[in-house]
Amino acid sequence: MTTISFRQSQIYVLDQDEALDFYVGKLGFEVHTDVDLGFMRWLTVCLPGQRDRELLLELPGPPAMSPETAEQVRDALTKGAGGGWFSLTTDDAYAVAEQLRARGVEFTDEPSEKPYGVDFGVRDPFGNKIRIGTLKGQ
Repeated sequence: MTTISFRQSQIYVLDQDEALDFYVGKLGFEVHTDVDLGFMRWLTVCLPGQRDRELLLELPGPPAMSPETAEQVRDALTKGAGGGWFSLTTDDAYAVAEQLRARGVEFTDEPSEKPYGVDFGVRDPFGNKIRIGTLKGQ
């Protein structure tokens, strides 16, 4: 059987430099690709040692959408309704939570025991939601 792997995903941000500060400076990602394509900045980050999986930090706008739609997306983001989210796993959710708290990351849900393990929620400066946890059996 042919295998398929996850390669890239995307979230919308309102400021790519501020996004870099958050994802690299606070969450510990590293820059994978930062290229000015003329019509857009292709900016991706990845977790250290995981260069085969990228997260695109994309500004709402052309070429993906019209200026009118981009304005609607920006408006939704500023209201915390952008809809972007992803989850990360770690071997110690409590320790990661303390590291992120010390870096000033905003929590939406404190670390707690769940039937599937321990997890917590944070948000980026644009309202995208991030779950971080230690899964049972991990």
